[in-house]
Amino acid sequence: MNRLILERWRQKHRTVAYPAQPPALPDRLRGAPELNPDKCRADCTQCVAACPTGAITRVNGVLQLDMGRCLFCGDCQAACPTGAIRLTHDHRMAVRRREDLVVTGRERPLAVALDAKIKSLFGRSLKLRQVSAGGCNACEADTNVLTTVVFDLSRFGIRFVASPRHADGLLITGPVTENMALALQKTYDALAEPRLVIAVGACAISGGPFAGHAEVRNGAIALLPVDLFIPGCPPHPITILDGLLRLLGRLEDI
Repeated sequence: MNRLILERWRQKHRTVAYPAQPPALPDRLRGAPELNPDKCRADCTQCVAACPTGAITRVNGVLQLDMGRCLFCGDCQAACPTGAIRLTHDHRMAVRRREDLVVTGRERPLAVALDAKIKSLFGRSLKLRQVSAGGCNACEADTNVLTTVVFDLSRFGIRFVASPRHADGLLITGPVTENMALALQKTYDALAEPRLVIAVGACAISGGPFAGHAEVRNGAIALLPVDLFIPGCPPHPITILDGLLRLLGRLEDI
């Protein structure tokens, strides 16, 4: 027992200081994609062909990347002969509107806070019911890890609860399979109003690699109004935390 106590003392305080300090992210993190139109050749479609989910398209000659469909696999970056597309180390990707997930090379918008009335209800205490609507458990794992001592989600007044009757909103992962569609709808209906819906991961936003399959609904937005989109496959826990804090108005100046 004494040895365990000594080892814990040596490890010091484990909880990350974010947002007071920048997060310490792994070098291998694949964050927000960045497009450089000046480097992109109009006759080149190698990144479009390389993308496994069709997240990259050309619209009127302009290259676009949909983070809501992106798996952050890096195939596009590897395929681009001019370096016009790359995955940065930026963890900030959450947005309030689906269309804001489309990257074109212009400045990317980030999630804005709830309006004053709703924020007054949830700003200091937010209870969420997490629903895995057919997910692979990757987004679920990175969501659940927020409750550990490393991230300590509860210090922000945010908690996961077992019943939608006790929740202020849903945090949804997975592509929403046909087997889960009714359960998800009933869970949403059990929430008291006003209520929030947060879609975490490519599957919950667009269906991810399963988009277009007969057994999925291509994400939560097909059934429910979504208040916050957090892209990734899976998104890093800091990306999820960043999105939640922005929604509550805790990161407006960062």
